[in-house]
Amino acid sequence: MRILSLESSARAASAAVTEDGRLLAQSWQCTGLTHSRTLMPMVQDMLRNAEIPLASCDAVAVAAGPGSFTGIRIGVAAAKGLAFAMDRPAAGVSTLEAMARGAACMDGLLVCAMDARRAQVYNALFDARDGRLTRLTPDRAISLEDLAAELEKSEKKKILVGDGAQLCYTGLLEKGIACTLAPPHLLFQSAAGVGFAAEELARSGGLVPARDLAPVYLRATQAERVRNERRKKEQST
Repeated sequence: MRILSLESSARAASAAVTEDGRLLAQSWQCTGLTHSRTLMPMVQDMLRNAEIPLASCDAVAVAAGPGSFTGIRIGVAAAKGLAFAMDRPAAGVSTLEAMARGAACMDGLLVCAMDARRAQVYNALFDARDGRLTRLTPDRAISLEDLAAELEKSEKKKILVGDGAQLCYTGLLEKGIACTLAPPHLLFQSAAGVGFAAEELARSGGLVPARDLAPVYLRATQAERVRNERRKKEQST
Protein backbone atom coordinates (compact mmCIF):
# COMPACT_ATOMS: atom_id res chain seq x y z
CA MET A 1 0.00 0.00 0.00
CA ARG A 2 1.29 3.44 -0.96
CA ILE A 3 0.56 6.11 1.67
CA LEU A 4 0.97 9.88 1.51
CA SER A 5 1.71 11.11 5.04
CA LEU A 6 1.78 14.54 6.70
CA GLU A 7 3.37 15.65 9.98
CA SER A 8 2.85 19.14 11.43
CA SER A 9 2.36 18.53 15.15
CA ALA A 10 5.28 20.66 16.36
CA ARG A 11 7.88 23.14 15.10
CA ALA A 12 9.04 20.93 12.22
CA ALA A 13 6.84 19.90 9.31
CA SER A 14 7.24 17.07 6.83
CA ALA A 15 5.56 15.06 4.11
CA ALA A 16 6.42 11.55 2.94
CA VAL A 17 5.36 8.69 0.72
CA THR A 18 5.83 5.15 2.03
CA GLU A 19 5.02 1.85 0.40
CA ASP A 20 5.05 -1.56 2.07
CA GLY A 21 7.62 -0.60 4.70
CA ARG A 22 9.82 1.41 2.33
CA LEU A 23 10.33 5.17 2.31
CA LEU A 24 9.96 6.39 -1.28
CA ALA A 25 10.24 10.14 -0.67
CA GLN A 26 10.26 12.64 2.16
CA SER A 27 10.47 16.40 2.57
CA TRP A 28 11.30 17.79 6.05
CA GLN A 29 12.01 21.26 7.33
CA CYS A 30 12.29 23.08 10.64
CA THR A 31 12.41 26.75 9.68
CA GLY A 32 9.93 28.29 12.10
CA LEU A 33 7.62 29.24 9.25
CA THR A 34 3.94 28.53 9.78
CA HIS A 35 2.81 25.14 8.52
CA SER A 36 -0.13 26.76 6.74
CA ARG A 37 2.46 28.28 4.36
CA THR A 38 4.80 25.34 3.97
CA LEU A 39 2.99 22.00 4.27
CA MET A 40 1.09 21.82 0.98
CA PRO A 41 3.96 23.26 -1.13
CA MET A 42 6.20 20.59 0.43
CA VAL A 43 3.75 17.89 -0.65
CA GLN A 44 3.54 19.29 -4.18
CA ASP A 45 7.31 19.67 -4.61
CA MET A 46 8.07 16.24 -3.13
CA LEU A 47 5.64 14.42 -5.39
CA ARG A 48 6.85 16.32 -8.46
CA ASN A 49 10.55 15.75 -7.74
CA ALA A 50 10.02 12.05 -6.98
CA GLU A 51 7.72 11.67 -10.00
CA ILE A 52 5.02 10.12 -7.83
CA PRO A 53 1.49 10.88 -9.08
CA LEU A 54 -0.83 11.94 -6.30
CA ALA A 55 -3.46 9.57 -7.69
CA SER A 56 -1.10 6.62 -7.13
CA CYS A 57 -1.40 6.96 -3.35
CA ASP A 58 -3.88 4.55 -1.77
CA ALA A 59 -4.44 6.48 1.47
CA VAL A 60 -3.59 9.74 3.24
CA ALA A 61 -2.20 9.66 6.78
CA VAL A 62 -1.54 12.43 9.28
CA ALA A 63 -0.16 12.87 12.77
CA ALA A 64 -3.50 13.62 14.44
CA GLY A 65 -2.08 14.43 17.86
CA PRO A 66 -1.07 15.11 20.48
CA GLY A 67 0.94 18.23 19.79
CA SER A 68 0.50 21.87 18.93
CA PHE A 69 -3.24 22.51 18.62
CA THR A 70 -2.74 24.80 15.61
CA GLY A 71 -0.24 22.48 13.93
CA ILE A 72 -2.50 19.48 14.38
CA ARG A 73 -5.49 21.32 12.94
CA ILE A 74 -3.46 22.36 9.88
CA GLY A 75 -2.27 18.81 9.27
CA VAL A 76 -5.66 17.19 9.77
CA ALA A 77 -7.39 19.76 7.55
CA ALA A 78 -4.82 19.21 4.79
CA ALA A 79 -5.14 15.42 5.03
CA LYS A 80 -8.93 15.57 4.97
CA GLY A 81 -8.87 17.80 1.90
CA LEU A 82 -6.47 15.53 0.03
CA ALA A 83 -8.38 12.37 0.97
CA PHE A 84 -11.70 13.92 -0.07
CA ALA A 85 -10.29 15.13 -3.39
CA MET A 86 -8.72 11.74 -4.16
CA ASP A 87 -11.61 9.69 -2.78
CA ARG A 88 -9.16 7.77 -0.62
CA PRO A 89 -9.35 6.55 3.00
CA ALA A 90 -7.47 8.37 5.75
CA ALA A 91 -5.47 7.41 8.82
CA GLY A 92 -5.16 9.51 11.96
CA VAL A 93 -1.92 8.38 13.60
CA SER A 94 -0.67 9.04 17.13
CA THR A 95 2.17 11.55 16.94
CA LEU A 96 3.94 9.68 19.74
CA GLU A 97 3.66 6.33 17.98
CA ALA A 98 4.91 7.88 14.75
CA MET A 99 8.07 9.17 16.44
CA ALA A 100 8.58 5.73 18.04
CA ARG A 101 8.36 4.13 14.57
CA GLY A 102 11.20 6.35 13.44
CA ALA A 103 13.44 5.12 16.28
CA ALA A 104 12.30 1.48 16.35
CA CYS A 105 15.74 0.33 15.23
CA MET A 106 17.13 1.20 18.68
CA ASP A 107 16.49 -1.57 21.20
CA GLY A 108 15.31 -0.33 24.58
CA LEU A 109 12.54 1.63 26.26
CA LEU A 110 11.50 4.46 23.93
CA VAL A 111 10.32 7.44 25.95
CA CYS A 112 8.40 9.56 23.44
CA ALA A 113 7.85 13.10 24.65
CA MET A 114 6.50 16.42 23.46
CA ASP A 115 6.54 19.60 25.54
CA ALA A 116 2.94 20.15 26.71
CA ARG A 117 3.82 23.22 28.81
CA ARG A 118 2.53 23.65 32.38
CA ALA A 119 5.28 21.27 33.67
CA GLN A 120 3.85 18.41 31.62
CA VAL A 121 4.80 16.40 28.56
CA TYR A 122 2.70 14.45 26.10
CA ASN A 123 4.14 10.98 26.48
CA ALA A 124 3.88 7.31 25.59
CA LEU A 125 6.28 4.46 26.30
CA PHE A 126 7.21 1.75 23.82
CA ASP A 127 9.44 -1.30 24.06
CA ALA A 128 11.61 -1.54 20.94
CA ARG A 129 13.22 -4.84 20.04
CA ASP A 130 14.64 -5.93 16.69
CA GLY A 131 12.75 -3.18 14.87
CA ARG A 132 9.40 -4.07 16.43
CA LEU A 133 7.40 -1.96 18.85
CA THR A 134 5.23 -2.92 21.80
CA ARG A 135 3.15 -0.11 23.25
CA LEU A 136 3.41 0.01 27.05
CA THR A 137 1.21 3.02 27.87
CA PRO A 138 -1.55 5.01 26.20
CA ASP A 139 -0.88 8.51 24.93
CA ARG A 140 -1.15 10.83 27.92
CA ALA A 141 -0.33 14.23 29.36
CA ILE A 142 1.88 13.55 32.38
CA SER A 143 3.97 15.65 34.74
CA LEU A 144 7.74 15.29 34.65
CA GLU A 145 7.61 14.24 38.30
CA ASP A 146 5.20 11.37 37.61
CA LEU A 147 7.11 10.29 34.51
CA ALA A 148 10.38 10.20 36.44
CA ALA A 149 8.79 8.12 39.22
CA GLU A 150 7.54 5.64 36.63
CA LEU A 151 10.83 5.36 34.74
CA GLU A 152 12.80 4.96 37.94
CA LYS A 153 11.25 1.50 38.32
CA SER A 154 12.51 0.26 34.94
CA GLU A 155 15.96 -1.21 34.41
CA LYS A 156 15.71 -1.04 30.62
CA LYS A 157 17.87 1.30 28.56
CA LYS A 158 15.86 4.52 28.23
CA ILE A 159 15.98 6.34 24.90
CA LEU A 160 14.32 9.75 24.68
CA VAL A 161 12.60 10.75 21.43
CA GLY A 162 10.66 13.83 20.34
CA ASP A 163 10.78 17.60 20.61
CA GLY A 164 10.32 17.23 24.39
CA ALA A 165 13.24 14.81 24.72
CA GLN A 166 15.76 17.42 25.85
CA LEU A 167 13.36 18.66 28.53
CA CYS A 168 12.91 15.10 29.83
CA TYR A 169 16.63 14.38 29.55
CA THR A 170 17.52 17.29 31.81
CA GLY A 171 14.79 16.47 34.33
CA LEU A 172 15.61 12.76 34.50
CA LEU A 173 19.36 13.29 34.92
CA GLU A 174 18.67 15.69 37.79
CA LYS A 175 16.89 12.80 39.52
CA GLY A 176 19.72 10.38 38.83
CA ILE A 177 17.84 8.38 36.18
CA ALA A 178 20.15 7.17 33.43
CA CYS A 179 18.88 7.89 29.91
CA THR A 180 20.09 8.85 26.46
CA LEU A 181 18.86 11.04 23.65
CA ALA A 182 18.10 9.46 20.29
CA PRO A 183 20.63 10.56 17.64
CA PRO A 184 19.74 13.83 15.88
CA HIS A 185 18.43 12.19 12.70
CA LEU A 186 15.99 10.06 14.75
CA LEU A 187 15.17 12.55 17.49
CA PHE A 188 12.24 14.41 15.96
CA GLN A 189 8.96 13.17 14.58
CA SER A 190 8.65 12.87 10.81
CA ALA A 191 6.08 11.99 8.18
CA ALA A 192 7.94 8.76 7.42
CA GLY A 193 7.08 7.50 10.90
CA VAL A 194 3.48 8.53 10.31
CA GLY A 195 3.44 6.45 7.14
CA PHE A 196 4.86 3.35 8.80
CA ALA A 197 2.38 3.64 11.68
CA ALA A 198 -0.44 4.08 9.14
CA GLU A 199 0.57 0.84 7.45
CA GLU A 200 -0.07 -0.94 10.76
CA LEU A 201 -3.47 0.75 10.99
CA ALA A 202 -4.31 -0.35 7.47
CA ARG A 203 -3.42 -3.95 8.25
CA SER A 204 -5.73 -3.91 11.28
CA GLY A 205 -8.62 -2.24 9.41
CA GLY A 206 -8.06 1.14 11.05
CA LEU A 207 -8.41 3.38 7.98
CA VAL A 208 -11.41 5.73 8.05
CA PRO A 209 -13.34 7.88 5.58
CA ALA A 210 -11.99 11.41 5.26
CA ARG A 211 -15.04 12.83 7.04
CA ASP A 212 -14.19 10.84 10.19
CA LEU A 213 -10.61 12.09 10.48
CA ALA A 214 -10.34 14.24 13.62
CA PRO A 215 -7.60 15.80 15.77
CA VAL A 216 -6.66 14.31 19.15
CA TYR A 217 -5.66 16.94 21.71
CA LEU A 218 -5.52 14.98 25.02
CA ARG A 219 -6.11 18.24 26.90
CA ALA A 220 -8.74 20.93 26.62
CA THR A 221 -7.83 23.88 24.41
CA GLN A 222 -7.13 27.28 25.95
CA ALA A 223 -10.53 28.52 24.78
CA GLU A 224 -12.24 25.54 26.42
CA ARG A 225 -10.35 26.06 29.68
CA VAL A 226 -11.34 29.73 29.78
CA ARG A 227 -14.97 28.85 29.04
CA ASN A 228 -15.05 26.18 31.75
CA GLU A 229 -13.50 28.51 34.32
CA ARG A 230 -16.05 31.19 33.44
CA ARG A 231 -18.90 28.72 33.87
CA LYS A 232 -17.59 27.62 37.25
CA LYS A 233 -17.48 31.23 38.42
CA GLU A 234 -21.00 31.87 37.14
CA GLN A 235 -22.32 28.75 38.89
CA SER A 236 -20.66 29.71 42.18
CA THR A 237 -22.27 33.17 42.27
